[in-house]
Amino acid sequence: MTEKLDPKYMWEHMKKNSDGLVPAITQDHETGEVLMMAYMNEEAFCLTCETGIMHYYSRSRKSQWMKGETSGHIQKVISCSIDCDRDTLLYKIDQTGAACHTGNRSCFYTPLGDWDPSGDKEE
Repeated sequence: MTEKLDPKYMWEHMKKNSDGLVPAITQDHETGEVLMMAYMNEEAFCLTCETGIMHYYSRSRKSQWMKGETSGHIQKVISCSIDCDRDTLLYKIDQTGAACHTGNRSCFYTPLGDWDPSGDKEE
């Protein structure tokens, strides 16, 4: 059972971008590997705190989503920190399966020297 988070910093204490969102970085709590970065709105932040499972806001779909809702690759929150500017969250998580929608463990698997922009597609 995942535990509810009880943060001292609440949504109103955070600095949001021009769309009212805050970046959330997820990191494997055991290895320190950075797995992904996505955005949260207030609802995603509150759902994450209430459930202990990562929730995000999709800018392209303009909707909430729980990580693993369809894939089963959930992210259980171990801890959360806020940066010194109060504009980015860092979640240490227990990742089930792949974090990336491509099926890779991490979204950060392409060295810039190997990047081929012709292979990119719109998400």
